[in-house]
Amino acid sequence: MLASLYYSDFRLLWLSSLFAGGANWALIVSRGWLVYSISGSSMWVGIVTFAAMSPNFIAPPIAGFLADRFDRKKLLSTVFLLQFAHNIVLAGLAIFGVIEISHVVMLSFLNGCARASQMPAAQALLPNLIPPQHLLNAISLNAATVQGSRLIGPAAIVPLMAVFGPEGAFVVCTIFYLFSLTFSLKIKTVSFGELDNRVNFIDNFLAGLRFVYGHKLVLPLVIIVFLHCCLTMSFESILPVLASQFFGDGGLGTTYLMMSVGTGALIFVLCVAVIRDMRKRGNILLIAAVVSGLGPIILGIADNSILALIGCFLMGASQASYMAIAGAVVQTSSPDTIRGRVMSVYLWHIGGMMATFNWINAAATDMFGPTPVLIISGVAFIFVVFISLFSMPLRSLYIKGSVE
Repeated sequence: MLASLYYSDFRLLWLSSLFAGGANWALIVSRGWLVYSISGSSMWVGIVTFAAMSPNFIAPPIAGFLADRFDRKKLLSTVFLLQFAHNIVLAGLAIFGVIEISHVVMLSFLNGCARASQMPAAQALLPNLIPPQHLLNAISLNAATVQGSRLIGPAAIVPLMAVFGPEGAFVVCTIFYLFSLTFSLKIKTVSFGELDNRVNFIDNFLAGLRFVYGHKLVLPLVIIVFLHCCLTMSFESILPVLASQFFGDGGLGTTYLMMSVGTGALIFVLCVAVIRDMRKRGNILLIAAVVSGLGPIILGIADNSILALIGCFLMGASQASYMAIAGAVVQTSSPDTIRGRVMSVYLWHIGGMMATFNWINAAATDMFGPTPVLIISGVAFIFVVFISLFSMPLRSLYIKGSVE
């Protein structure tokens, strides 16, 4: 399960990504509750979440190009430094009591730019840190830092949220980013992509886009992952209103719901890490897709905190498993020379729409409540999974774990 962690540079990347992921999810919870407590509106939480995720519309293609042009480790350290600096400002404004919603929106956007740049650099660097036979294991463990940090980040801020409110959480996030920066600076591997000197800048810049849109498996997989993120993973902005229904303290309740998502994500993504059989990988991808649709439905019909926590657990477990396997398929299908640009296109498709649908779901929740929003989203994605069975490459992936 932990085979890739025996390699020191991967271990450093894993730790830096883990702390950065923990800080990211802790910020989503603490910023969301701060804004909800000030405004009393899910719409403003959606706007802040959109601001944090909207850089995924712009930053990934640029970051992917830079990850193939410059040393990927140095690029990664630079974005961690920017995240650390952002958090010092956020914590300072909150502690001195001068923070406003406009400040949170602006800082969320800046943090989102750094986060959107971090992902392509880290994913392009990862395959260079371990032997090829451990690549799926490494990708799954790296996915654990993204999905499992939903547990670690919110769990780390619970005591300070209870005593000091969001201000204490912002301090913890600042320390987490400092750890990420420190670990990334210790990575020794030098990793570059390769630009084609025979073509111009635009052609080099669009190389990842051409690869994704021209690949018989990657293209349909990116499309269904895109819909998966829109319909089942864009729920962070409505957690505060759900928490207010089921828990006495909405701030802590939001943290508990996110921790339940993170617990399911961490457990199941580690299970995925041990899978070496390609057929099983494809089977689990299909099962995880169906459960990803069921999770929001269960959360939507929940009438008590226990059922809500179960729904969040299933959402985390299925989403993490699905995204880990899908990401592994895209990474293993990509040539190393353009992997930064390919992964940036992949992240560009999913991240930007997660930002948009967080905003849409928040607005719909203010008008209709969270129940219909969650149920309709879950049912819609189950229908999408059924339609995907008519795609020959995807059906082959589900059944055989590969495309012949």
